[in-house]
Amino acid sequence: MSTMTETARCVTAGVDTHRDVHVVAVLDERGTQVGCETFGADPAGYRQALAWVASFGSVDRIGIEGTGAYGAGLTRYVHDQGVTVVEVSCPNRQRRRSHGKSDPVDAVAAARAAQSGDAAAKPKSRNGNVEAIRALRVARRSAAHSRVDAINQMRALVVTGPEPLRTSFRDITIRQMVTAAARLRPGDPTTPTGAIKFALRQLARRVQSLEEEIETLDAILAPLVRATAPALIARHGLGPDTVGALLVSVGDNPERLHKESAFAHMCGSAPIDASSGLVTHKRLNRGGDRSANQALWRIVMVRMASDPRTRHYVERRTKEGKSKKDIVRCLKRYVAREVYPYLVETGS
Repeated sequence: MSTMTETARCVTAGVDTHRDVHVVAVLDERGTQVGCETFGADPAGYRQALAWVASFGSVDRIGIEGTGAYGAGLTRYVHDQGVTVVEVSCPNRQRRRSHGKSDPVDAVAAARAAQSGDAAAKPKSRNGNVEAIRALRVARRSAAHSRVDAINQMRALVVTGPEPLRTSFRDITIRQMVTAAARLRPGDPTTPTGAIKFALRQLARRVQSLEEEIETLDAILAPLVRATAPALIARHGLGPDTVGALLVSVGDNPERLHKESAFAHMCGSAPIDASSGLVTHKRLNRGGDRSANQALWRIVMVRMASDPRTRHYVERRTKEGKSKKDIVRCLKRYVAREVYPYLVETGS
């Protein structure tokens, strides 16, 4: 009689996500591929996929590509079932060039990244106030961009319009231009002058409608952001927009960022080693969440203009020979270190 005890197999899965289907690959403890299947991107498909992965053994973890896009639904389901989920970034480009691309290949690559530890980031939970803030900010950002586009189009029409029209819109503010254009009586819109006036009126009314939309969204966003992070919004230089951007960058589960240096790196405000041979050098990180990076920049700009301590720091560093660009980079890193504890509190 054998005294050896058979050990249950532990498997790791990887998922290449798409709009309609997800491709799932499974690896055993040795990294050998033991299966690859396609499942529907719907609740029934999620259940079938997890049951299929579990049929190979105990599930250690699942690496999912696109947890904030096509993989969001699967990520929520797998997490709710108590299985560890890690976020997998895009496959290595060099490997893709040499080995080609296919959905099974990407699924296996996701599984290998999760198994090796190359992919270890926890995905955002997307189940609280921050997810609501993110959705509202999407609508607000779209409205704000459309408003700027409409104003620029109005300016272009005025510049190329007939002289009497150009004269009437010269040396006035944007607000005055929009108000005046919204009241235009274009006459015959099939004539050049009438068409320009008609287009200006339509654009001006679009701007007014978008401004009303932005005000409505702000009326919801500001109280929601204050309720979510009251201590953070009380800091000097931080308003609902900047705090909202920082909250969205960390998600509803900020504890997934284990230390403030990880948060700074995610915001693109931490320097990166660029050393070689005898040269020791660091370079600016141009990656990370650019919206969060922009929020840090706005905080720094406000403090450089109105905070005595920041202004004193700028003066001291300028005397040391630092350029304004370098000083701003340093301040962004300091701000990231300052706001991190408040962001972690929002998830507790």
